[in-house]
Order: sequence, then C-alpha cells, then structure tokens
Amino acid sequence: MTNIVLIGASGNIGSRILDEALTRKHPVTALTRDPRKLAPRPGMTIRAASTTDAPALTQILKGHDVVVVSVKWNENDVRRVIDTIRQAGVKRALFVIGAGSLLRSDGRRHYDYMSEKGVQPPTSLPALQAYEEIRKIDDYDWTAISPPASIGPGKRTGKFRVALDTLIEDAKGESRISREDFAVAIVDEIEKPRHLRKRFTAGY
Repeated sequence: MTNIVLIGASGNIGSRILDEALTRKHPVTALTRDPRKLAPRPGMTIRAASTTDAPALTQILKGHDVVVVSVKWNENDVRRVIDTIRQAGVKRALFVIGAGSLLRSDGRRHYDYMSEKGVQPPTSLPALQAYEEIRKIDDYDWTAISPPASIGPGKRTGKFRVALDTLIEDAKGESRISREDFAVAIVDEIEKPRHLRKRFTAGY
C-alpha cells in the first residue's frame, strides 16, 4: 500500500483518483477546500486544505509517500505548490496538467492548434505554464500527467494507450478518455512508476 495525499480530492478528476485509490486499498488523505463535499469512507482521511496556505498544507503533506495534485492551474500557484511539497519533504509527486502542451501529429502543440480555432479554456495556458515549472524540479521525483483532448465522465474499462508527449488519437481522429480510466492510469503510475521525472498521457 502507498500512503497517498490527494490535493483536489473533490474535483472532477480528483474524485475519480480518490475512488480508484481507495478501491485498490491505498490509504488516502483527501484534501479539499470544502470537506462537506466528501462523505466519510474506509481508508480515507478528509482534511480541509488550500494551496494558498502553504504552512498548513506543508504540515498535512508530511509523512506521505506520494502527493497527487489535481487542481485548476488558473486558480493555484504552481511554484507555491512545488515548494510546499519540497518543504514537506515528500519525495514523489504526480501533477495533473492539461493537454495543451501535448504535440499533435503535425508537430504543433495542442494549445496552439486550439488557439487557432479560437478555443482557449481558462485553464489551458496556466496548465501549460505549470508544466514548464514542474519540469524544473530537480530535488524530488515528479510525474506530470496530461489527459487527451477530451476527458469526461464515463466507464472504467482499464483499457487505454499510454504515450509521452504526443496527443493520443484513435482511428477516427478522436482524442479522448473517461475520467475513470484516466484515474486508473494515475494509480497505475503510483503503484508501478514508469515515468519518473517525465510527462505521460493516456487515451483510447
């Protein structure tokens, strides 16, 4: 078992990571700004926390094997998060980032492709910038995880493909995964690290 602390445990993706980790019997300290969003469950400790309160968050993170960060990067300071993990002495962290920094088949970043189409979600550029900061970490093991172009609620199949920096598309040119299967990919990485100090993506 891995002692996990999950920042953003009540979010769209964080809640699925929580489900998957608990199903596999990992103890999870679930952090959320509003603990009322989480109901008590075996194996889970609920804590109110925010990345804006670094001293308090540092104390909560201490003693865990791995930190998983699943937050909106337009609402959170990645440098503060990185340093808080450092101050807590946790030696491994997984960061959920956006798809924008992934490379499409023509070599362009997905963010640039979407910008040309006039589509710029508010989290897209901050997530891309967060990845640039995460890549600079050299004193603890990090993994960045990007979803494909589309991620939404769906089924847990456990069947998907994994790549490093390339956007995954199926035979129809669609790039997608369910939140449930994305969570499977993340907990798989926690259990059997294959992308230390790298970024990877998962999709159908």
